[in-house]
Amino acid sequence: MKFTLSWLKEHLDTDASAAEIGARLTSIGLEVESITDPGAGLKDFIVGEVVTAEKHPNADKLRLCTVSDGKDSLQIVCGAPNARAGIKVVLARPGTVIPATGDALKLGTIRGVESRGMMCSARELLLGEDHDGIIELKPGAKVGAPVVAALVEAGLLADDPLFDVSITPNRGDAASVFGIARDLAASGLGKLKTEKVQPVAGEFPSPKTITLDFTPENRDACPIFAGRLIRGVKNGPAPQWVQDRLKSVGMKSISALVDATNLIAQDRGRPLHVFDADKLSGNLHARMAEDHEQVLALDDKTYVLDRETIVIADDSYARGIAGIMGGLDTGSFEDTKNVFLESAWFDPARIARTGRKQAIISDARYRFERGVDPQFVLPGLELCTQLILEWCGGEASDVVIASALPPPHKPITFDPALVQSFGGIVVPREKIITILQDLGFVVEDHGTLQVVPPSWRHDVDGPADLVEEVVRIYGLSDVPSVPMTRGNAVAAPVLSKAQRRTRAARRAIASRGFNECVTFSFIARDQAALFGGGDDARQLSNPIASDLDALRPSILPSLLAAAARNAARGFANLQLFEIGAAFDSGTPEAQKTVAAAIRTGHAERHWQKGGDESGLFTVKADLLAALEAITGAPMSAPITQGAPGWYHPGRSGTIAMGPKVIAQFGELHPKVLAAFDLKVPAAGFEIFLDAIPDAKSKGGKAKPLFAPSPFQAIERDFAFVVDTKLAAGEIVKAVKQADRALIDTVTVFDVYEGKGVPEGKKSVAVAVRIQPKDATLTEAEIEALAQKIVAAAVNLGATLRS
Repeated sequence: MKFTLSWLKEHLDTDASAAEIGARLTSIGLEVESITDPGAGLKDFIVGEVVTAEKHPNADKLRLCTVSDGKDSLQIVCGAPNARAGIKVVLARPGTVIPATGDALKLGTIRGVESRGMMCSARELLLGEDHDGIIELKPGAKVGAPVVAALVEAGLLADDPLFDVSITPNRGDAASVFGIARDLAASGLGKLKTEKVQPVAGEFPSPKTITLDFTPENRDACPIFAGRLIRGVKNGPAPQWVQDRLKSVGMKSISALVDATNLIAQDRGRPLHVFDADKLSGNLHARMAEDHEQVLALDDKTYVLDRETIVIADDSYARGIAGIMGGLDTGSFEDTKNVFLESAWFDPARIARTGRKQAIISDARYRFERGVDPQFVLPGLELCTQLILEWCGGEASDVVIASALPPPHKPITFDPALVQSFGGIVVPREKIITILQDLGFVVEDHGTLQVVPPSWRHDVDGPADLVEEVVRIYGLSDVPSVPMTRGNAVAAPVLSKAQRRTRAARRAIASRGFNECVTFSFIARDQAALFGGGDDARQLSNPIASDLDALRPSILPSLLAAAARNAARGFANLQLFEIGAAFDSGTPEAQKTVAAAIRTGHAERHWQKGGDESGLFTVKADLLAALEAITGAPMSAPITQGAPGWYHPGRSGTIAMGPKVIAQFGELHPKVLAAFDLKVPAAGFEIFLDAIPDAKSKGGKAKPLFAPSPFQAIERDFAFVVDTKLAAGEIVKAVKQADRALIDTVTVFDVYEGKGVPEGKKSVAVAVRIQPKDATLTEAEIEALAQKIVAAAVNLGATLRS
């Protein structure tokens, strides 16, 4: 929301400076993004005087001027027709940045003659479109002085600071200069100027009527619609002061008719629209659009609408997207003679939805989706009528109205003591009443207060909102900082077990070289179907985009989509992870927290390195490292072959604790990679954080994390011949259980099928590390343990390979 200081003072009687106003706005919850001094960009320009102006020796249309800067004389080549001796000009010396180009001025040679400066036109200083000649300052301007004061005196520059205020979505009432002034007045920084809007008497009945054509379920889309015909207007440029005012806040002046509506919207927060009445077919109607109905809007784009869009239509077609943008074919142009001025109130939620879906950003949408004052429908219409009649002439008809104003707010029962209990500050009762009344609330004191919010404050609906209003106006700086008390010197942990588990997973995966992604929890339905989703239960009824219409059953498709975008741009070797939500169905309890990661691409090409870093065993190592960090102990849960269908059937695995699957990993199925147009290998894993059980607290004295044994460890290798269908992990598990106290680790170091091994069999070789803890083992004890290891394998159908 932008406005100038002079514009604000039309509604606020105050002597406060721009800095004081900016500080007060921020203190009452209207954050000031910037305060711009219009002369700041001209601080390096000075007043110069043309001493001589002679014909250029090598060019007929150029003049060779001698210009004084108050100390020295500069030789400047100038092509302006009004360059002559004796005039005061805006002088730029070498090194000065020219606003129109952003470039620093350099010494130059023009037609063989050196030029050591520049005399500027209005366009070059961004003060207007005039560039036919250089600026001529008033004769009294002091040569050598900064030029800003001389430009202000000449009427070329307004000494008028520009405010840019950030408006939160609930404060539609502050999206106008008058609304800003009202809040400042309530805070004590000046007095609000209020004048009752006088209606314009109609001189004839309106030949056009308006209707609200809604069904009972959507009648709240537009409760009130008003308008009037103004005939015999002469459209043209708006008065210069209007053009300057709109330009000062970044708006383009279009014509008197359009500028009148834009001025009222910016000044009073009331969007309006003018139709060329001669281009309308019959009467006007507010209604919901038909599916696939089209509107050619003022931005020269055609929009395809649906049944959730409000439109303003005549008897033939939809002529505008209500609350967002009018239609081009009924717009007002230079030849417009008769106009129909429309003022209405539209449902903010529907306006916001349509604006997002159609990707239209307009001033009308900005205000309507935040909520405009329904009671100002008619006063806004009258104000705009006055401006049009003043600027364009013509005659106004009677006002025609469809429906009626919405009912006022219901009273809120408010106990002033809530200001202290909720806000932490003590505000006198009388001050509370005064603040609320200055903000436009109606207050009746019957012991407890009965407070009726004004029509422009749709966001206030309870006592807590009233406390917020009192506290922000009284002063947020007065709210004391109070330390939270605790009984012990050491604070209790603030993170839950689930939060600590998530943090551990994030740090562990990142430490493996992965980059974290943050993506939507929504994906395309066809992508969801590849990962066990895509059903109606997980389909969104109101998606934010057509390709984000389903709840994701897994995080992997989000990561694969990100990888595909990077691969298409030449970055194929990636390590990506995300910790977020996935959904087993469309119910809240079906949401689960998952840590997922993928590796894509090939290993770095190097003569000392080999292999594919995006393979099965690499992501398995990543997964086990993450699980170890999450659980605080080596992963002892069994790993079984196979995983869901989006993994490669022969190159994937699952880790489960009892019936609960806690993780799955593997290379991604080729059909999945093809669906994402990913032409490099990819492997990944998923950890279901909610399924990992909490570590059991055994109490007592904590044992050290690592207590090395003083006795020598022993390593023995065993090779077993087993059925090819038997997983190597089953052998590892059986061998380790032969004596859990002595056997430290069991690892597979070779798997062989072929010559020397019977058909249907394979040889699995394991290395067993034996770590005594109480005494050095004797040869007999070692042999006995070896026999126990062989016996454990034999129970699986294995035979010791000789």
